[in-house]
Amino acid sequence: MKYLLTFSLLVLITSTSLCQEIPQLNWAELGKTKPWEATEVWNPVPAKVTPGVYTAPPSDAIVLFNGQDLDQWVSPEVDYGARMDVVEAILKKRMNGYSKSPAAWEVKDGECIVRPGSGAIETKMGFGDMQLHIEWLCPTDPGKEGQAYSNSGIFFMSLYELQVLNAYENTTYPNGQAGSMYKQAIPLVNVSRPSGEWQSYDAVFMAPKFKSDGSVESPAYITVFHNGVLIQNHVALKGPCVYIGEPYYIAHPDKMPLLLQDHGDKVRYRNIWVRNL
Repeated sequence: MKYLLTFSLLVLITSTSLCQEIPQLNWAELGKTKPWEATEVWNPVPAKVTPGVYTAPPSDAIVLFNGQDLDQWVSPEVDYGARMDVVEAILKKRMNGYSKSPAAWEVKDGECIVRPGSGAIETKMGFGDMQLHIEWLCPTDPGKEGQAYSNSGIFFMSLYELQVLNAYENTTYPNGQAGSMYKQAIPLVNVSRPSGEWQSYDAVFMAPKFKSDGSVESPAYITVFHNGVLIQNHVALKGPCVYIGEPYYIAHPDKMPLLLQDHGDKVRYRNIWVRNL
């Protein structure tokens, strides 16, 4: 009876914890202190380099977008978090069940186009260690600047963001420009094409490994080529990529979806494929 009571109490505490809502950030209040500025790194500024060419899928690739439909994608109830407490709540939700609906973005002329306000889309499949090829275009949008100019992002395992942004002649903090691992790793060089032109990322992502007690056995690592030029060289990540505050690792499944961010801009994607490693 003693053990049954203890177990019942544990289940009640766990269930109550899982039912807690994901924190809602008060952006008006946060705007008074702007805590995100504490993690903006403005130097060094990467040198500019002229970019290269694209590649076609290899025979063993999993094609996630072939220009025809979004059958490999869904719109998730939850997406990514701006701060670690939000990330942690989202992770709990992800690991204990969340709803999904057909991907809400637009497919037109062989392109996948962000539908602003519809939320992120993510793959139906989960991935761990992987090679990714993805092509993207930041539309020209006069009057916009900084982080507001054609912003999106590619989240490995829905947590680790490779930034998508117009970074050709658009000043922002270097650890938030195109090619950065957002707020964690500045790209080695700026190889961005002008807005309105197609660009490519080829990335090798190695998922973090966790011990049985939830501690980190090895961090996530990433290597990225932007338009054929190396910009991230086996960089160790400090945890999920967040807008506010410092990251830290939270144990999570070995495989999780690849997520594309809706940041309110009509960024376009095409030729998306992966290889499991």
